[in-house]
Amino acid sequence: MPMPASEIEALLKAAFPDAEVVLTPLAADDDHYRAVVTSAAFKGKTKVAQHQMVYAALQGKMGGELHALMLQTVAKD
Repeated sequence: MPMPASEIEALLKAAFPDAEVVLTPLAADDDHYRAVVTSAAFKGKTKVAQHQMVYAALQGKMGGELHALMLQTVAKD
């Protein structure tokens, strides 16, 4: 079952309350998105660690309900 952008944004905002989240659909199927997530929580972390934090925030839905996520993380000052 596809995952609407609003649900992805809600999960990310719950994990990173200060986050700026920009989601762009890559296909018209609620399965493929580009996400830019900006948060102070990423400061001092490697890109790998930042992406792991985002995947953890998605609570196991990545690879199931959410098929593909082109992810960019940015540390907010």
